[in-house]
Amino acid sequence: MKLFRSIVELQNELFEVRKEGKNVGIVPTMGALHEGHASLVKRSVKENDVTVVSVFLNPTQFNDKKDLERYPRTLDADCALLESCGATYVFAPSVEEMYPTPDKRQFDFPPVTTVMEGAHRPGHFNGVCQVVSRLFYIVRPDRASFGEKDWQQIAVVKALVRFLGLGVQIVECDTVREADGLAKSSRNTLLSADERAIAPKIYEALKASKEFAKNHTLKETHDKVVADINAVDGLEVEYYSIVDGNTLLDVENWDDSDYIAGCITVYCGKTPIRLIDHITYKNK
Repeated sequence: MKLFRSIVELQNELFEVRKEGKNVGIVPTMGALHEGHASLVKRSVKENDVTVVSVFLNPTQFNDKKDLERYPRTLDADCALLESCGATYVFAPSVEEMYPTPDKRQFDFPPVTTVMEGAHRPGHFNGVCQVVSRLFYIVRPDRASFGEKDWQQIAVVKALVRFLGLGVQIVECDTVREADGLAKSSRNTLLSADERAIAPKIYEALKASKEFAKNHTLKETHDKVVADINAVDGLEVEYYSIVDGNTLLDVENWDDSDYIAGCITVYCGKTPIRLIDHITYKNK
């Protein structure tokens, strides 16, 4: 496995790779890697001749500077994990390398960029689109792997690919969870022991709501999830949206769509740490 910090050096390497007729996969990450990331990398290694993993903490997608400052940075451990997963190249550029001049491009694909995370984190998805588009231009991948934990982000990236006319296949990978159900996340390392103990209550409430939904209205299901999580001392729901899985727009009744998902963001603990998760109610 090789580590690159220079765009030109990585591109020169990939030019030689493509001359050999090999295809290229990319797994974009912000570092602080865990088993969830490892599952993405292993799938990419299986499906592509060459896998590039980017490790870049992208400042343009953080609308909260404190959130950026406390985001874990563990490049040495990340590289060790990636090598064990079979990654071919790690691309870990500096901010100056990725953004030699400020990126003033604006991306907006309503409604997928404007609802849920888009509404609560202004500018976040624009920053995601800035960095993902740059990575796609640099690497020119055949496939890009993303985890379903960031479910809305996948919809945004798909819209970006369509808008830019890029021939990149977006590979959606299942959410990887801890034994107690908590979705694997780099932010989990920021939780105290007490916070870590209550965080699984988020998925517990979501999972219970699937059974509850069979005999209750959509609104009753929504309200129960919010009430169950808010009843846990130390957890506070920022939003819970039950939406059409294709448009990401709110639905009012279970019959409104054949694909319905619930997306939640919860503040955990005193800091607090912002945790996201989702669950699928229908997908015919």
